[in-house]
Amino acid sequence: MTQQPYPHGPGPSQRPGQMTAVMRAVAATGPRVLRIGVVQSGRVIEERIIKQRVHVTVGPSEKSMFVIASTNVPPNFRLFELVGNDYYMNFLDGMTGRIALPTGISDLTLLRGQARRTPQGAYQVRLTEDSRGKVVVGDVTFLFQFVAPPPVQPKPQLPVAVMRGASNIDWATTMIAALSFLLHFMAIGAIYSDWLDPVIDDEVSVAGLVDSLKNLPPPPPIEEQPTDEAPTDKGPEKTEKAAAAAPKGGQQGPKGGMSAKEAAGLSRDLDQLEMMTLGALSSEGPATANVLRGGEVPTSALDAAAASGAGVSSGGDLRLGGGSGAIRPGSAGGGLGALGATGKGAGDGTGTAVKVAGPKGSASVGGAAVSGGTISDASRVVAGMRAGFRACYNRGLQENPDAQGSIRLTIRVGPGGEVQGVSASPSGNLSGTVVSCVQARASAAQFSPPEGGSAVVVVPVTFVKQ
Repeated sequence: MTQQPYPHGPGPSQRPGQMTAVMRAVAATGPRVLRIGVVQSGRVIEERIIKQRVHVTVGPSEKSMFVIASTNVPPNFRLFELVGNDYYMNFLDGMTGRIALPTGISDLTLLRGQARRTPQGAYQVRLTEDSRGKVVVGDVTFLFQFVAPPPVQPKPQLPVAVMRGASNIDWATTMIAALSFLLHFMAIGAIYSDWLDPVIDDEVSVAGLVDSLKNLPPPPPIEEQPTDEAPTDKGPEKTEKAAAAAPKGGQQGPKGGMSAKEAAGLSRDLDQLEMMTLGALSSEGPATANVLRGGEVPTSALDAAAASGAGVSSGGDLRLGGGSGAIRPGSAGGGLGALGATGKGAGDGTGTAVKVAGPKGSASVGGAAVSGGTISDASRVVAGMRAGFRACYNRGLQENPDAQGSIRLTIRVGPGGEVQGVSASPSGNLSGTVVSCVQARASAAQFSPPEGGSAVVVVPVTFVKQ
């Protein structure tokens, strides 16, 4: 049995639907436009639909529609040229590609014999709306075809509901709200304005201020404070009277300064305090150990103490010469140098003082040579050791008055600036006591942290007897 066709007409495959027909009708209206894609290194880098039928230019110029970095084409070469309402493709000798024409698919090399030459030396081929193909310019490939123009986008408009709501405004409520805002703003403006302030007469206010100033009581007189300074411009007569009224013997009255006896007692107390300080610094306790060894106390203080008139009583207290106490060496104005003087030990200290001075020497420190690293304060720290080195040499002169020579110190400085070791190379007739004392003074030094982790400082020290 043979199958009959549809009785009511063609099937769904033979008659297009309503939407398809509308789309075909829209697509059929108007000429087609170019759709061009740019491919480079196997990737599509740009795709564009030329909505307006215009010339399509390529080249290295910025004015070209497609800018390519190629030296084989002019700066603004018309690849697709619009002549009338038809497109023509122009290509040069260095270009390759294939084009689908109504006569078939042809290569550009074969079309050179059939194409028309332009005055610029390019080959020109007419294209139809069914043409498509590719053109290779250097390392850039242009793919083209003709497509239907995209529909024109309508102008954006507000929704109908919004437009309808704008015409249906409740004018009664709007007027009430506007009137309410107006009244509130007027009230706030009246509060912050000067409309309600009372009128002030400036002339009356100034007149009242002047009258109040006239009625003010006069200020109290300034009391001058009495001064204790004696007038110096009274003439020579009052100066002589003041000198005659002063007490004899250099002592002042109860209203003046301290007497000579009180000044002498105060001087003795100060000397006693200085001797106690030096004695504490030279002790070996944990709080003051190695203080004098580091050279912080100059030897001039010890020399001044030795030359003063201080002494030690039997009970351990320090007493001054010329004052009260168990031991009063020297005269009233003498010092420790007057211990061997002739006279009465417990008397007033009268007699001739003989000062005995021991041998003294000087210590000169040469320039510090730093190796193995950099120490910023090496010269300053080495210069501060000079007083301690001189004290060691003076102590050695007490044992051997003819001792002199030099010592070459090699100081090894650690990462924190501390002294890790000191080696000494003496020369001359310096005793071992002087060498060990100098090494101890150098070991107590503290440098800045050296750059490089560690350093070695070489210091030459020369001792000369004065």
